[in-house]
Amino acid sequence: MESGHWGTALMNHLGLRTTAFAGLLLAAAASHAAISGGTASPVHLKYAGRASPAAPALRSSAALVLDATHSSVLYSRHSDVAVPIASITKLMTALVVMEAAQPLDEQLEITAEDGRQRSHVVSRLATGTTLSRGDLLHLALMSSENRAAHALGRNYPGGLVACVDAMNAKARELGMTNARFVEPTGLSDQNVASPEDLSKLVMAAAKVPRIREYSTDSRYEVRVGRRMMRYGNTDSLVSRPDWKIDVQKTGYISRAGRCLVMQTVIEDRTVVIVLLNSFGKHTRVADARRVLKWMQATLLAHATPAPAIT
Repeated sequence: MESGHWGTALMNHLGLRTTAFAGLLLAAAASHAAISGGTASPVHLKYAGRASPAAPALRSSAALVLDATHSSVLYSRHSDVAVPIASITKLMTALVVMEAAQPLDEQLEITAEDGRQRSHVVSRLATGTTLSRGDLLHLALMSSENRAAHALGRNYPGGLVACVDAMNAKARELGMTNARFVEPTGLSDQNVASPEDLSKLVMAAAKVPRIREYSTDSRYEVRVGRRMMRYGNTDSLVSRPDWKIDVQKTGYISRAGRCLVMQTVIEDRTVVIVLLNSFGKHTRVADARRVLKWMQATLLAHATPAPAIT
């Protein structure tokens, strides 16, 4: 991570090893009762002993919120269940492509194969378009460009199969025990992971300056032939002044619903937010805002001394 202010020991403590993460979750569950329906466990490990605002009413089917600065699980809902993750996959694609250390200025051509993996691939890159590997990586992370992501995987050393193998090997290395990848775009619903898995992926991706930069860029232009094409970020939060986002990725396919993962800074604390299978176009953004407001209120309640009794 560009701001690598945690270190290996802290990341292990956060749960990059399965046993450590499970222990943290069990400790949280023992200390706090589940909210309605028994599906979510709000956790305030660092704020225990003082009344805190009620847990946010998130509408995402699965979620995880980590206070990485204090090694605390703040909120957990179905966090150990693997589900389709859509274009969150592209974070892993970007991670293995960057680790392969291929030239970012090398020109790559979009071919018919890059649109063949699904009958209705959403992409503005026509067959025959030539862009640099860096441009394709930028568009894949920022605008979730599917043909760009597929071209990156196809041009990985050893080809597409080697890229997918590297993605699964990286998942094992990171301790993503429930994760599985079959292709580099996220268009397949066989790309699955749990919120716990994705928190580890987000923290690993946040160590790479290019991934941080590209995923949080609000706009980008590329020259295709004689014309310039302008792209925007699929995550509207990157342009909001009340957010300090280190790395982020959105995703959507019908089986996965709307997804959003990020590492951000809230009140000087590094926070990882994973929101999966949000119903409605704007729900994942609304859930992220609920987390922000809840954390700010919780921290304020913790910092404010109790009134004196007279």
